[in-house]
Amino acid sequence: MNLVPPTPLHRTTVTATEGEFAGWSTWSRDTFESHNGPFWQIEENGRVRCAFRVEKKHLNGLGHVHGGCFMTFADYCLFAFARRELQGPAVTVAFNAEFLDAAQEGARIEATGEVTRAGGSLIFLRGMMTSDNRPLLSFSGTIKRVKKRA
Repeated sequence: MNLVPPTPLHRTTVTATEGEFAGWSTWSRDTFESHNGPFWQIEENGRVRCAFRVEKKHLNGLGHVHGGCFMTFADYCLFAFARRELQGPAVTVAFNAEFLDAAQEGARIEATGEVTRAGGSLIFLRGMMTSDNRPLLSFSGTIKRVKKRA
């Protein structure tokens, strides 16, 4: 897969130039997400959509996507949904998930969501993960903006 290198405005993102996710971006700074993904995001009509294609490494012993993979992707999505509100570093301080269905290798998993409230230091969000319009995971979370220490 060819990637466009980060630009000065998006120092931590790369954009795919070919394949299924051509035009979609991913963060290059987070080795955990990079190892467990790749997870992708795109903004269309002012809304962020995230996605990934299920590979063997995402599966549990029963051949379904591991719950930890769903939760890792959902956490990635929270930050993608909040990207306009984030001006600097932030951390997840609360995360909730309801598992609704399973997915298998080869499935395309997508997530959409929204910021429900953005305050001074906290951002509240919710989202839904689907595959072929089938709900897989409902999730919500709170992100805290982190002040840089001197």
